[in-house]
Amino acid sequence: MTPPASTSQRPNRISIPFVAPDRPTTRPLRRTKGMGELSAADHASPRLPPPLPSPSPKKLSVLPLIALIFYNVSGGPFGVEDSVSTGGGPLLSLLGFLIFPLLWSLPEALVTAELAASFPENGGYVLWISSAFGPFWGFQEGFWKWISGTMDNALYPVLFLDYLSQSLPLFARPAARVPSLLALTAALTFLNYRGLHIVGLAAVALTAFSLSPFVVMALLAVPRIRPRRWLAVDLKKANFRGYFNSMFWNLNYWDKASTLAGEVDDPSRSFPRALFGAVMLVMASYLIPLLAGTGALDTSTTGEWKDGYFAQVGMAIGGAWLSWWIQAASAMSNMGLFEAEMSSDSFQLLGMSELGMLPAIFSKRSKYGTPTTSILCSASGVLLLSSMSFQEIIEFLNFLYSLGMLLEFAAFIKLRVKKPELHRPYRIPVGTGGAVAICVPPTVLLVLVMCLASMRTVAVSVSVMLVGFLLHPAIEQLRSRKWVAFLATAEPPESFSSAALVQDQVTIDDDASVSLLLDHSHAKKEPLDLAISLDSALKME
Repeated sequence: MTPPASTSQRPNRISIPFVAPDRPTTRPLRRTKGMGELSAADHASPRLPPPLPSPSPKKLSVLPLIALIFYNVSGGPFGVEDSVSTGGGPLLSLLGFLIFPLLWSLPEALVTAELAASFPENGGYVLWISSAFGPFWGFQEGFWKWISGTMDNALYPVLFLDYLSQSLPLFARPAARVPSLLALTAALTFLNYRGLHIVGLAAVALTAFSLSPFVVMALLAVPRIRPRRWLAVDLKKANFRGYFNSMFWNLNYWDKASTLAGEVDDPSRSFPRALFGAVMLVMASYLIPLLAGTGALDTSTTGEWKDGYFAQVGMAIGGAWLSWWIQAASAMSNMGLFEAEMSSDSFQLLGMSELGMLPAIFSKRSKYGTPTTSILCSASGVLLLSSMSFQEIIEFLNFLYSLGMLLEFAAFIKLRVKKPELHRPYRIPVGTGGAVAICVPPTVLLVLVMCLASMRTVAVSVSVMLVGFLLHPAIEQLRSRKWVAFLATAEPPESFSSAALVQDQVTIDDDASVSLLLDHSHAKKEPLDLAISLDSALKME
């Protein structure tokens, strides 16, 4: 971020930080942009402001945010092959990726856009639930989502090696696979540590590279496509538990990027734009390769459509060079998926720490602005879970994710009803009845996915819930006994906007009048009684 001009260039312009007096501060006060904070003595004396600090980490713009959301949700068509085999043929797979985004992805993206714009701080859905139902349920939401996200992230180093093992069988052997998993996880974790801005730019490049072979494959497949092949289906071969889990896994996590909203430039505007752009990109990245592959090839043996099968599709349509390109794209895509998920998980822990739900150590940042302890915690979870099978991980994380999403939809409706005054820079253009209607289809799908879960998945998920119920009072004990440092006391966040409720500075230009642009969204808006003496500070020529 380019620092502002020095005071020598603007001698009559000063900045005085303050916090709106009618809102209790529960987190450390922000610094005035581009300047250190002034002490009381500075307010009364005509001294120049202290030297400029080192520049803060660069904020994410809309394009990198679209790429991060794309990788939180999709990362490309890798992993959708199972939907053809579990659906008994191409028909249910194609219908699923046409219908499910409308019933599930779009409602979740709309709800995320409204709430992320209303609570543009790190922590995302943890703040939403806390505001609606209190800190206890906010903590449970954060715990379930973090476990689910860590399980999800454990898939990507495994998928990376699965694709490589098709051409390099060495990586299928435990002697090479285990150290490769460790090395890959360590390397990707270090990249995440180096800065969110770098991760965002890398996600843009990886998106272009990961999707490019499928554009080429689709063009080469056009002369060979027979539309009747898209209608093939054999319900006797369908595995509906696997089908719904595959659909759900490939179309969820639209809310994950909200956990790093505090690192986004103008999040109230950026999030709605980025979410809608990502919805279109995800749908195209699934449907175009599936239409090309299933339309150009005979799919009578649907059992061959497993993870990594697009490499074989590329071989049949374009030859070995296209197959290798798809495998390389898959490897790079899994890197992007890992980076996006770890960024969301680690900044979620940072946001929970800033809210006082976790010890202060989780909010500690590196010199690159990244949450060091939170990243290490997420990486450790990935290593512990990487030995689980692909289907086990998907079913476990889907169940926990469903629990969290049910809470999010409930919070969305409650905030609409109980807090109509909440500052909503973006608002879904429907009333209360419309808000309920939007949440009905995805809620039905969530319940369906949970009902299809195995008893083992239910048992594991209930165990995770019990751990969360016990962990919250244990952390409160640590706080009350002062055994561990906390930044704040966990309280439900009030409605606020990054550009409004907590005003970072008062700007005075050449003896002009003070303009306090405080846009509070409280039910009671009491006039501010600010008495600031600026006589000596204005005489700085």
